[in-house]
Amino acid sequence: MGNWFCLVQVDQSTVAIKESFGKFDDVLQPGCHCVPWIFGRKLAGHLTLRLRQLDVKCETKTKDNVFVNVVASIQYRALADKASDAFYKLSNTSTQIQAYVFDVIRATVPKLNLDDVFEQKNEVAKAVEDQLEKAMSAYGFEIVQTLIVDIEPDERVKKAMNEINAAARMRLAATEKAEADKILQVKRAEGEAEAKHLSGLGIARQRQAIVDGLRDSVLGFSVNVPGTTPKDVMDMVLVTQYFDTMKEIGAASKSTAVFIPHGPGAVRDVASQIRDGLLQGHATTSSSPLI
Repeated sequence: MGNWFCLVQVDQSTVAIKESFGKFDDVLQPGCHCVPWIFGRKLAGHLTLRLRQLDVKCETKTKDNVFVNVVASIQYRALADKASDAFYKLSNTSTQIQAYVFDVIRATVPKLNLDDVFEQKNEVAKAVEDQLEKAMSAYGFEIVQTLIVDIEPDERVKKAMNEINAAARMRLAATEKAEADKILQVKRAEGEAEAKHLSGLGIARQRQAIVDGLRDSVLGFSVNVPGTTPKDVMDMVLVTQYFDTMKEIGAASKSTAVFIPHGPGAVRDVASQIRDGLLQGHATTSSSPLI
């Protein structure tokens, strides 16, 4: 119905190309326009001004002879003030952009090793964008952004790279574990040495306390009981401790039987043996330094 009244509608974010007898006449902006076809006016077509995206996959070789597939994502749009150039100068925009992307990637990536390609993908994207911007601006298109979205080497190369990375991480883990074991062993040895040192101090203080107690008992008994000598008191203390020890051994759950001499003379012999043993032990302790 619009053709009968010479009215046409141009949608938002779109421009229309008007021709007069086959020659470019004007660019129609969004809205309603009168195009009198009876005077040779017509619409040659529409051109969208929306942002478009083109993904280009390019296979190339790196400097260290590894074949990779590089995927570049090109975001572009037509310029409203150059709509006529964008409509007339290029018949296939996607093919033209793809050709420029191939040219730049295959000229840039072969100069880099595989690891450098991953590290410098932004530089590769910038080189592609600069080349496209210079080339496509002459045709009425603006390159908004260029991204390198994927770098995919051969499957065997990826597997080898993963194995190298895994081996390096395992080596680092083994080193850290060995260092941790070393620290544990050192700390354990230091703890044992400190424990033995403290145990030795405890034993020395215990022995000193026993000696001091015996001395005080002998002196106190000699003072309070006239006529007794220190030797008599010492014999009585030793015999008392001897029987206390026998009592504790008999009360132990795992002890069976203990045979000791019986009779007053035997008790005197026991006291003499205990006293001689303690005196010899004390002499030995005094002559050798305490560890």
